[in-house]
Amino acid sequence: MKMWTRLQVLTLALFSKGFLLSLGDHNFMRREIKIEGDLVLGGLFPINEKGTGTEDCGRINEDRGIQRLEAMLFAIDEINKDNYLLPGVKLGVHILDTCSRDTYALEQSLEFVRASLTKVDEAEYMCPDGSYAIQENIPLLIAGVIGGSYSSVSIQ
Repeated sequence: MKMWTRLQVLTLALFSKGFLLSLGDHNFMRREIKIEGDLVLGGLFPINEKGTGTEDCGRINEDRGIQRLEAMLFAIDEINKDNYLLPGVKLGVHILDTCSRDTYALEQSLEFVRASLTKVDEAEYMCPDGSYAIQENIPLLIAGVIGGSYSSVSIQ
């Protein structure tokens, strides 16, 4: 149970302090958690409530959002620790905050689509010095998505 308490405190601290915010394309603020792996699962959770006025996101949604986020992170951690379940495969995650809004969730989830469209085979491109091209800021290719929490989000 101590593991859960520490995870809850860490998760709340990170999201409430904005450590998991990144600036996406067109200056769109993306609220995300990325953990690289051989196989990456996406997650769409209402970690924040709907914002008011011009704010996209409101206060932390402890019951519906944080608990689901923690459950996914805990499950991925447990699977990765067990060498028998997926030998030689490390699971990763790319979790996005839907802010309890279907339109915001759609904007966030386009990141999953971008990953499949922008993945470049570096071996296909050579630099003049003979080295292979290196693509920076590569979106993680998502194998599947868990969520959204609301039907309207999933339909989007």
